[in-house]
Amino acid sequence: QVQLVESGGGLVQAGGSLRLSCTASGSDFSVSVMAWYRQAPGKQREPVAMITTGGSARYINSVKGRFTISRDNAKNTVYLQMISLKPEDTAVYYCNRLPHLDYWGQGTQVTVSS
Repeated sequence: QVQLVESGGGLVQAGGSLRLSCTASGSDFSVSVMAWYRQAPGKQREPVAMITTGGSARYINSVKGRFTISRDNAKNTVYLQMISLKPEDTAVYYCNRLPHLDYWGQGTQVTVSS
């Protein structure tokens, strides 16, 4: 059974930093392209960063230079280091394969106050 468990979110002031973690189980995620997604209130969920099995990463323009995605295949864990956070980064953050599975974890809430 697939499980995705996200953690590390919280409430920070603008300019602050957070590091999100996602541990995957129930499938060999080490051979999958993985991504972090986010869903802001009233908006659709969107991918913000992706990483290949070899470690190549891509980001949406709004987070480039501020977010860094990484992975530890031995631990089936994906990370998202976020710096210089902005109020518009406020959202629930999820990890999943890219393209995503139908299953989603519970996500982790990131709230950035101005």
